[in-house]
Amino acid sequence: MITVHHLNRSRSHRVLWLLEELDLDYQVIRYERDAKTSLAPPELLKVHPLGKSPVVEIEGETVIESAAIIELICSRHAPNMIPLRTTPEFIRHIELMHYAEGSAMTPILLNLYVGMLAEAGAPLHPRIQQQLTSHFSYMNSQLRASGHFVLDHLSAADILLSFPAEIAIRMGRGEDFPALASFVEAFQNRPAYQRAFVRGGGA
Repeated sequence: MITVHHLNRSRSHRVLWLLEELDLDYQVIRYERDAKTSLAPPELLKVHPLGKSPVVEIEGETVIESAAIIELICSRHAPNMIPLRTTPEFIRHIELMHYAEGSAMTPILLNLYVGMLAEAGAPLHPRIQQQLTSHFSYMNSQLRASGHFVLDHLSAADILLSFPAEIAIRMGRGEDFPALASFVEAFQNRPAYQRAFVRGGGA
């Protein structure tokens, strides 16, 4: 049994989606953000010292970090979602797995936090918006003709990149980046994605 500590409106939805795609047995423990601060509740600190989500308990181990969790689950239960190590696609896989939680998330988080500063953050907005456009454009250009990032079927990189891709569409950039918009529409229509949405409490 895999246990997922799931925070609403967070990147942990990707873990639920992956588990649904693989039809694995798992349980979800839900946590709700504070209505005023949007911060994770203190109960998550009892699960891991960082108090973040996702956290999974798998085979007696507590594991954090979305990329590590997805890589671990795929390596054990869906090796076809990770390219063979001897192929160029594996290099792309490694690159994009790190990119999704590294470079791609930096301007997204900056946009969120600086937005909380109201007028005080105004001088930073042009630079942040430029970086967001750069990253959304890059992701748009990296999609293959099949609509996937690394392989021509759903892979670990697709799962991980789903979050920053969704952010682009939520920000109203779908018309600017049509390949990215098609990617988001396709995975949001997958039955496993929709089941995960229900399992996560609709968020």
